[in-house]
Amino acid sequence: MDETQGELIVPAQVAYLDEAQAFIDDKLTAAGFSTKSKIKIAIAVEEIFVNIATYAYAPASGDVRILFSFTPAGAAAITFIDSGVPYDPLTKPDPDVTLQADARGVGGLGIYMVKKSMDDMRYAYLNGQNRLTLIKGTD
Repeated sequence: MDETQGELIVPAQVAYLDEAQAFIDDKLTAAGFSTKSKIKIAIAVEEIFVNIATYAYAPASGDVRILFSFTPAGAAAITFIDSGVPYDPLTKPDPDVTLQADARGVGGLGIYMVKKSMDDMRYAYLNGQNRLTLIKGTD
């Protein structure tokens, strides 16, 4: 792999979030991504990583594999791969953000924020693995 690509495999535990964040931030910084884009990506990475750590393997444990690359257009492509319970967050209905917080159902707001902050998101379940890709260019 060249310097514009990378792979990180860590236990799917919240304690490894900082390592995942640093891995991605290093790639974005080297590519000259804006601070604004890096913050959006960091928030999205946190949401996805914590969801995997919390729900993918419960009550057991497993790993999360993070692939980093750039699209031909220069956008960052970050793919999270886990072997946990199949779950496609893109098929879940978005929460009604016009309602007061106490009137909305629990859950879904984090994924909604990720959807709104990324340029594109893709999900596939292949060979017993969840594969969620976030795509974001620099602002």
